[in-house]
Parts: sequence; C-alpha cells; structure tokens
Amino acid sequence: MLSLIQFRAPAGPRGVAIIRERGTAVALNSVTSTLELATRAGREGLDIEQLIAAVGTGARLELAHLELLPPIDHPDPAHVLVSGTGLTHLGSATERDRMHRRVNAGVQLTDSMRMFKMGLEGGKPADGTPGVQPEWFYKGDGSCLVAPGGVLAAPDFALDAGEEPEIAGIYVIDAGGRPLRLGYALGNDFSDHIMERENYLWLAHSKLRPAALGPELLVGPLPPQVHGMSRILRGGSVLWERPFVSGEANMSHSLQNLEHHHFKYAALRRPGDVHVHFFGTGTLSFSDGVRAQPGDTFEITAAPFTLPLRNELGIAVTAQPVVRAL
Repeated sequence: MLSLIQFRAPAGPRGVAIIRERGTAVALNSVTSTLELATRAGREGLDIEQLIAAVGTGARLELAHLELLPPIDHPDPAHVLVSGTGLTHLGSATERDRMHRRVNAGVQLTDSMRMFKMGLEGGKPADGTPGVQPEWFYKGDGSCLVAPGGVLAAPDFALDAGEEPEIAGIYVIDAGGRPLRLGYALGNDFSDHIMERENYLWLAHSKLRPAALGPELLVGPLPPQVHGMSRILRGGSVLWERPFVSGEANMSHSLQNLEHHHFKYAALRRPGDVHVHFFGTGTLSFSDGVRAQPGDTFEITAAPFTLPLRNELGIAVTAQPVVRAL
C-alpha cells in the first residue's frame, strides 16, 4: 500500500514524499502539498498513483530529519471541515455480546442504544444502497488540526481530556462539487467524555476540541481489519494501554454509508474544500476509569500505518468572550 507524508525539511521548503522502508522516504518532484496533488489528479482525471507515476520521484529523505506535517491541510483553514460519526464500531466480543443481549431482551433502550441498534440493522445494506444514517458531529475547521508530535490542548473549562483512536477519511471536493477520497489517516478524536456523560445532548459541545492526525496518508482501500494499540504514557512509562480495532469488519456501518450521509448535503460539497471525517472508535481509556493529565502523551499505532501518532496533552487558557452590541 502507498503511504504519503507532507513534510518540511530543515530550513527548506515543504513537500510530499512516499514512505519507504527503514525510516526513509522519497520526495515527489515539484509537489508541495497533498491538496495540490489531489486537485491536479481530479482535474486531469487520474487517480493518485497514476499522477505520482507521472510526476516522478527525486531525493531520498531520512524521516528523522524532517518536520512531519498533518497529511492534509489548506492555505485557508476555513476551507477544511473536521467532522465525525459515533456509535459505528462493534467493540470487543464481550461488549458486542452484552449489547446484543440487551437489544434482543426488549429492555428499555437509551437513545444511544437505539442508535447503535439502528446501525446494526441498517448500516450495511447488502445491495449497496444508502442505509440508516449515523450519528454525526462537527469538530471545527482546519485550525483545530494538530500535527503529529504537537500539543493537544484542552480548553481550561473542559471537564475531561480523553483520546479516541480512530481512522479518518481524507477528501477534497473537486470543481464540479464531487467528493474525491484521497485516502485514510490515523487520528485522535480528542473529546470531553465527562461532559458527554453528564448529558448526551452535550455531545456537540464535547467534540469542539482539537484533533490530531498521524503523519501518513494511506492511499487505496482501507483494509477490512485494522488492528492497533492506544496508549497513555506518563513520565515515559505506560500508564494505560489497550488494543483497538477498526475497518468495516469491526463496524456496524459501511464506509460507503458513512460517506453517503456526510456528503448528501450540498453545503458539504463546496468546490475546493477539504474534509477530514472521523469514522468512530470502540476503545477509550475513559471507559477504564483513566484520567489523563497535562504532560501525558497519547500514542496511537495501527497497521497498515507505519508511523505512530504521538501528542502531549496540554491545557489552553481561554479568554472569556465579551459580546458587544452594535
């Protein structure tokens, strides 16, 4: 599988490169961003691999000497929409069995359980037609995206600062208003789980946080089975770790269904815009009673991604807004 990175060389320009073995990469000729690559591919009617073959490769690079950027960005962050879906993953076998017993026993269901049940029953239509719509949330524009190695800063009014290891789809809207999928990235859908737990109608508030993307853009289909590990490190030692799974084999919705219900809205098909769309998770340290602290490091790894996503937890001091009447 093809993995791309965006980078900036020391005291040099930025570029795009293909990851090779043993911590090396090879730069693409005359390409400065994945957005530029995607825009040109869409305009010329090529897929990414065809365009890469056309532009060719040049210098060999050592990853350790590069500043790794998010795998997608835009000169104007307002033209990046970061969003996601929830209640899409089945979780572990034990959690799934417990969920099915409650669903089938006729127990009074919460709204979250009803949403999950709807996904189980209608999230993967066999004939490829649109299925039931998932939960959907907005995180922010491109200014909320944190680079690999950057600080994930929770606002000082947050009740919690928890990780969510996920896969995100990366998209560009072409000149005709058609969504083009570049590929997939490893992500951390950083959220406030205490706020969400207090009242599920506060989910929208709990998601208005930064999010981190791993350095790699995985081009091509996402494997049906994605196996990873989510960790919290404190003082260099592992405080908590737990495996997680993703990919359609572990989801109640197909990726096609999630994409359909996101892009069915004309407002989300504005030419030139970039979309980062998180597909959900079934693994949280919060579920195990763990509370991350400033200075802790979130670490997420998963095959087929070769590079980890690491971010330190911080706190952002937020000014109280003052609304002035005009």
